Amino acid sequence: MKNPWEEISLIDYENHMKLDSVMQLQAMNEMMKIQFSTYPVSSVIILGIAGGNGLEHISKDKFKKVYGIDVNATYLKEVIRRYPDLKDILECLCVNLINETDKLPNADMIVANLLIEYIGYECFQKAVQRIAPKYVSCIIQINMEDNWVSNSPYLHVFDGLESIHHQMEQHKLEKSMLKIGYHAIKTFEHLLPNGKRLVQIDFQK
Repeated sequence: MKNPWEEISLIDYENHMKLDSVMQLQAMNEMMKIQFSTYPVSSVIILGIAGGNGLEHISKDKFKKVYGIDVNATYLKEVIRRYPDLKDILECLCVNLINETDKLPNADMIVANLLIEYIGYECFQKAVQRIAPKYVSCIIQINMEDNWVSNSPYLHVFDGLESIHHQMEQHKLEKSMLKIGYHAIKTFEHLLPNGKRLVQIDFQK
Protein backbone atom coordinates (compact mmCIF):
# COMPACT_ATOMS: atom_id res chain seq x y z
CA MET A 1 0.00 0.00 0.00
CA LYS A 2 1.32 3.43 -0.97
CA ASN A 3 2.19 5.97 1.69
CA PRO A 4 -0.23 8.94 1.43
CA TRP A 5 2.76 11.31 1.22
CA GLU A 6 3.59 9.80 -2.18
CA GLU A 7 0.32 11.23 -3.53
CA ILE A 8 0.77 14.84 -2.35
CA SER A 9 2.39 17.26 -4.80
CA LEU A 10 5.26 19.31 -3.44
CA ILE A 11 3.76 22.50 -4.90
CA ASP A 12 0.49 22.00 -3.01
CA TYR A 13 2.32 21.10 0.20
CA GLU A 14 4.64 24.10 0.13
CA ASN A 15 1.94 26.54 -0.98
CA HIS A 16 -0.16 25.45 2.00
CA MET A 17 2.76 25.63 4.44
CA LYS A 18 3.78 29.16 3.47
CA LEU A 19 0.33 30.79 3.59
CA ASP A 20 0.17 33.84 5.88
CA SER A 21 -2.41 31.99 7.98
CA VAL A 22 -0.10 28.95 8.38
CA MET A 23 3.52 30.27 8.23
CA GLN A 24 5.06 26.87 8.97
CA LEU A 25 7.52 26.87 6.07
CA GLN A 26 8.96 30.20 7.18
CA ALA A 27 9.03 29.28 10.88
CA MET A 28 10.75 25.97 10.25
CA ASN A 29 13.32 27.64 8.00
CA GLU A 30 14.31 29.97 10.85
CA MET A 31 14.41 27.09 13.32
CA MET A 32 16.49 24.89 10.99
CA LYS A 33 19.18 27.55 10.78
CA ILE A 34 19.64 27.07 14.53
CA GLN A 35 19.35 23.27 14.32
CA PHE A 36 22.21 23.09 11.82
CA SER A 37 24.51 25.51 13.66
CA THR A 38 24.18 24.56 17.34
CA TYR A 39 26.03 21.26 17.74
CA PRO A 40 29.59 20.12 16.90
CA VAL A 41 28.68 17.61 14.16
CA SER A 42 29.99 16.97 10.65
CA SER A 43 27.20 14.75 9.32
CA VAL A 44 23.43 15.12 9.51
CA ILE A 45 20.48 13.07 8.31
CA ILE A 46 17.25 14.96 7.62
CA LEU A 47 14.24 12.68 7.95
CA GLY A 48 11.28 13.85 5.88
CA ILE A 49 13.23 16.40 3.87
CA ALA A 50 10.32 17.21 1.49
CA GLY A 51 11.56 19.98 -0.85
CA GLY A 52 14.68 20.78 1.13
CA ASN A 53 13.42 23.76 3.13
CA GLY A 54 16.30 25.02 5.30
CA LEU A 55 19.14 23.47 3.30
CA GLU A 56 20.45 26.94 2.40
CA HIS A 57 21.66 27.09 6.03
CA ILE A 58 23.99 24.10 5.57
CA SER A 59 27.61 25.24 5.78
CA LYS A 60 30.01 23.22 3.62
CA ASP A 61 32.79 24.32 5.97
CA LYS A 62 31.06 22.44 8.78
CA PHE A 63 29.25 19.51 7.17
CA LYS A 64 31.06 16.75 5.31
CA LYS A 65 27.90 14.72 4.64
CA VAL A 66 24.18 15.52 4.50
CA TYR A 67 21.57 12.81 3.92
CA GLY A 68 18.08 13.74 2.80
CA ILE A 69 15.46 11.06 3.47
CA ASP A 70 11.91 11.00 2.16
CA VAL A 71 9.29 8.48 1.06
CA ASN A 72 8.45 10.60 -2.01
CA ALA A 73 11.05 10.17 -4.76
CA THR A 74 9.72 13.22 -6.64
CA TYR A 75 10.44 15.42 -3.63
CA LEU A 76 14.04 14.15 -3.56
CA LYS A 77 14.60 14.93 -7.24
CA GLU A 78 13.46 18.50 -6.55
CA VAL A 79 15.84 18.79 -3.59
CA ILE A 80 18.76 17.83 -5.84
CA ARG A 81 17.61 20.31 -8.50
CA ARG A 82 17.21 23.15 -6.01
CA TYR A 83 20.55 22.74 -4.22
CA PRO A 84 23.27 22.07 -6.83
CA ASP A 85 25.82 23.81 -4.58
CA LEU A 86 25.50 20.91 -2.11
CA LYS A 87 26.03 18.15 -4.68
CA ASP A 88 29.43 17.18 -3.20
CA ILE A 89 28.00 16.47 0.25
CA LEU A 90 24.25 15.86 -0.26
CA GLU A 91 22.89 12.34 -0.77
CA CYS A 92 19.14 11.77 -1.11
CA LEU A 93 17.64 8.37 -0.28
CA CYS A 94 14.05 7.25 -0.85
CA VAL A 95 13.15 5.33 2.30
CA ASN A 96 9.84 4.39 3.92
CA LEU A 97 10.59 4.82 7.62
CA ILE A 98 7.71 2.52 8.56
CA ASN A 99 9.42 -0.61 7.27
CA GLU A 100 12.79 0.27 5.71
CA THR A 101 14.90 1.58 8.59
CA ASP A 102 17.61 -0.93 7.62
CA LYS A 103 18.37 1.32 4.62
CA LEU A 104 19.33 4.27 6.83
CA PRO A 105 23.01 5.28 7.14
CA ASN A 106 24.79 6.48 10.27
CA ALA A 107 25.17 10.18 11.07
CA ASP A 108 26.24 12.45 13.93
CA MET A 109 22.86 14.14 14.09
CA ILE A 110 19.21 13.63 13.11
CA VAL A 111 16.93 16.50 12.15
CA ALA A 112 13.28 15.38 12.07
CA ASN A 113 10.76 18.19 11.61
CA LEU A 114 7.01 17.47 11.41
CA LEU A 115 7.89 13.84 10.75
CA ILE A 116 7.17 11.88 13.93
CA GLU A 117 3.48 12.79 13.51
CA TYR A 118 3.38 10.50 10.47
CA ILE A 119 5.40 7.49 11.64
CA GLY A 120 4.71 7.35 15.40
CA TYR A 121 7.02 7.16 18.40
CA GLU A 122 8.05 3.50 17.97
CA CYS A 123 9.06 3.83 14.32
CA PHE A 124 11.02 6.94 15.21
CA GLN A 125 12.81 5.05 18.00
CA LYS A 126 13.84 2.36 15.49
CA ALA A 127 15.14 4.98 13.05
CA VAL A 128 17.15 6.71 15.77
CA GLN A 129 18.64 3.42 16.98
CA ARG A 130 19.62 2.51 13.42
CA ILE A 131 21.26 5.89 12.69
CA ALA A 132 22.89 6.05 16.15
CA PRO A 133 23.51 9.81 16.28
CA LYS A 134 24.90 11.80 19.19
CA TYR A 135 22.22 14.50 18.77
CA VAL A 136 18.59 14.45 17.67
CA SER A 137 16.68 17.66 16.96
CA CYS A 138 12.92 17.36 16.37
CA ILE A 139 10.16 19.82 15.65
CA ILE A 140 6.64 18.66 16.46
CA GLN A 141 3.34 20.45 16.06
CA ILE A 142 1.14 20.94 19.10
CA ASN A 143 -2.49 21.51 18.16
CA MET A 144 -4.94 23.52 20.23
CA GLU A 145 -7.87 21.62 18.73
CA ASP A 146 -8.49 18.42 16.79
CA ASN A 147 -7.97 20.06 13.39
CA TRP A 148 -4.28 19.28 12.96
CA VAL A 149 -4.22 20.54 9.34
CA SER A 150 -4.69 24.30 9.19
CA ASN A 151 -7.61 25.60 7.17
CA SER A 152 -6.54 26.65 3.67
CA PRO A 153 -7.49 26.28 -0.01
CA TYR A 154 -5.24 23.19 -0.01
CA LEU A 155 -6.93 21.52 2.97
CA HIS A 156 -8.29 18.49 1.09
CA VAL A 157 -4.91 17.72 -0.46
CA PHE A 158 -4.05 16.26 2.95
CA ASP A 159 -7.16 14.11 3.47
CA GLY A 160 -5.22 10.86 2.97
CA LEU A 161 -2.88 11.65 5.85
CA GLU A 162 -5.63 11.04 8.39
CA SER A 163 -4.88 7.30 8.23
CA ILE A 164 -1.26 7.72 9.36
CA HIS A 165 -1.36 10.83 11.56
CA HIS A 166 -0.44 10.60 15.27
CA GLN A 167 -1.28 13.39 17.70
CA MET A 168 1.95 14.59 19.32
CA GLU A 169 2.61 15.17 23.01
CA GLN A 170 5.90 16.58 24.21
CA HIS A 171 6.21 14.45 27.34
CA LYS A 172 5.44 11.25 25.40
CA LEU A 173 8.20 12.01 22.90
CA GLU A 174 10.65 12.77 25.69
CA LYS A 175 9.70 9.54 27.47
CA SER A 176 10.07 7.43 24.31
CA MET A 177 13.50 8.93 23.60
CA LEU A 178 14.65 8.37 27.17
CA LYS A 179 13.83 4.67 26.74
CA ILE A 180 16.52 4.44 24.05
CA GLY A 181 19.08 6.53 25.95
CA TYR A 182 18.45 10.07 24.68
CA HIS A 183 17.98 12.92 27.15
CA ALA A 184 16.17 16.16 26.30
CA ILE A 185 18.71 19.01 26.52
CA LYS A 186 16.89 21.94 24.92
CA THR A 187 13.32 23.01 24.19
CA PHE A 188 12.11 25.94 22.13
CA GLU A 189 8.58 26.99 21.12
CA HIS A 190 7.39 29.00 18.13
CA LEU A 191 3.78 30.21 18.14
CA LEU A 192 2.03 30.10 14.75
CA PRO A 193 -0.64 32.57 13.53
CA ASN A 194 -3.48 30.05 13.93
CA GLY A 195 -2.76 29.20 17.58
CA LYS A 196 -0.81 26.03 16.87
CA ARG A 197 2.73 25.72 18.23
CA LEU A 198 5.92 24.32 16.79
CA VAL A 199 7.97 22.80 19.58
CA GLN A 200 11.63 22.01 19.01
CA ILE A 201 13.10 19.40 21.33
CA ASP A 202 16.78 18.50 21.14
CA PHE A 203 18.18 15.27 22.57
CA GLN A 204 21.66 14.01 23.32
CA LYS A 205 22.89 10.43 23.71
